[in-house]
Amino acid sequence: MKSLVKTPMLNRYLIKFVIRVVIFSTVFFFYLTNKELMYELMTRSVWMGITPIHFLWLVFMVMMLKHIFPTERLSMALRKAEKKKYVKQESYEELELLHYVQDQNIKAWMVMLVWLCLNAVFGILYLLGIMDDADMLMLTVFYFLSDYICILFFCPFQSLIMKNRCCVNCRIYEWGHFMMFTPMLFIRNFFSWSLFFTSCVVLIKWEISYAKHPERFWSGSNKNLQCTNCKDKICQLKKPIK
Repeated sequence: MKSLVKTPMLNRYLIKFVIRVVIFSTVFFFYLTNKELMYELMTRSVWMGITPIHFLWLVFMVMMLKHIFPTERLSMALRKAEKKKYVKQESYEELELLHYVQDQNIKAWMVMLVWLCLNAVFGILYLLGIMDDADMLMLTVFYFLSDYICILFFCPFQSLIMKNRCCVNCRIYEWGHFMMFTPMLFIRNFFSWSLFFTSCVVLIKWEISYAKHPERFWSGSNKNLQCTNCKDKICQLKKPIK
């Protein structure tokens, strides 16, 4: 087995993963032991005092704003959309790029269809009163943790549908927030809808960049996405996809 190369980016992701595990575990503990209090905190007005749920909302919102206004500390998986991160691979075929884009678009919308169908089930259960606000929050926090499980360890969308080699080459990398906050669409209040619609902004920004500059998203046309030039190496804990 290859030895692990501890890059600064991999270390950062592992630390963030531990933080997400702690957040998930804390919310899950309250969900199991005092769901009524959790529901009360979710529905309490901010004018009645700041609650841990409001703090969680702030964590989620800051996380998305960092993706809307990216910094150097973010991985190439996200920053490949930027013009300054594009290093042209000489003599690549435009037709090959077109085929790549078409293939990835078809697979991406397959993922979207699967995701919407899955969450439509939870939405129907919520509208029928079988699931409540606390259940939808717990589902969101589970997605919040699963996002980093997908990045670091195993991603079913990558393995079964997209077939991209790694997150740096992932066509739908910035769909994570939209997926994470899909359950928030069903809860009708400012905090839930602000999370969902901000995640839509992240998604739309990404899709516009992809539509305008697909060459930035393919390792065949962007040298920065090739394994030999990768400095992040956040894929080391995953089973390689040929």
